[in-house]
Amino acid sequence: MSLDLDTAVPAGRHGRRAGRQPGRQRAPRRSLTRLDLRFSPYLYVLPFFVLFAIFGAYPIVYTAWIALTDRSPMNATISFVGLDNFIELITEDPQFWNAVVNTFGMFVLATVPQLMLALMLANALNRRIRGQTFFRMAIAMPIITSTAVVALIFSIIYGRDFGLVNWGLDLVGIAPLDWRANRYASWFAISTMVDWRWVGYNALIYLAAMQSISKDMYEAASLDGASRTRQFWTITIPQLRPTIIFTVIISTIGGLQLFTEPLLFTSGSGGLSGGSEGQFQTITMYLLDVMNNRFRWGYAGAVALVLFLLIAVVSIVNYLLARRISSDT
Repeated sequence: MSLDLDTAVPAGRHGRRAGRQPGRQRAPRRSLTRLDLRFSPYLYVLPFFVLFAIFGAYPIVYTAWIALTDRSPMNATISFVGLDNFIELITEDPQFWNAVVNTFGMFVLATVPQLMLALMLANALNRRIRGQTFFRMAIAMPIITSTAVVALIFSIIYGRDFGLVNWGLDLVGIAPLDWRANRYASWFAISTMVDWRWVGYNALIYLAAMQSISKDMYEAASLDGASRTRQFWTITIPQLRPTIIFTVIISTIGGLQLFTEPLLFTSGSGGLSGGSEGQFQTITMYLLDVMNNRFRWGYAGAVALVLFLLIAVVSIVNYLLARRISSDT
């Protein structure tokens, strides 16, 4: 009897000690798991913020600083001038305001038809038609085409003497146009170039959003007697509101930074001046003209910041308008 008790007690103690060992081993693992859950999300997003700080935040801060100076490669010293660059830009520089008018004119001519055509094209491709895959791939072709090639082709199409458009105008009895010399004609030519390149891109975005809309809504509308046009305005457009707002903002940013198309449209005759009288010079072209030809880096920094503010303001206005229009529909 005593031998059994003597042997039973130590066995129980050893058993309890043995049972505690796995718990002690699991404690560090639990703490590591908690640390992983708490800090791993920050480690995952850290590379983005590091790259943004280097290539995004630092250039903006540096531009803001240089805009307050007279920095130039022609000057050995840098002097702080405060807001003088901004005052000169806004009150004493008609060439800048000419570039602003040109930019907004081409932006309106390009963006509004671009998004409207993209919506109609996406709505047509969202239906069951023959060769659906072919047409969906075809609208993506302009996206992968080089901008230089696009500008070269459209420069030939809008040529003054042997251009295809002037040939068509001559057939209907309209006098040929000098598309580079006329202000509004150059706006129209450049806008069509931009539209041809980016209509398919926006149409693909709208098409992807349309395919996520429940088919039950269209079937219920059809049973109620709603036509396809009625379904488009009462179902498709409201459901596409976030996508429309996204494309409007992206188009605003790209439209106000328009550079490559008008630069290549000059065909080497005007360079950054945007024609003989600056008839299609954009803000970004003027910015590089100030920086590379006049060597006024501080003044160019002021132009860049004003352009940044213009894009921000117009994007906010377009966001509010797109939200209001889509909610009213």
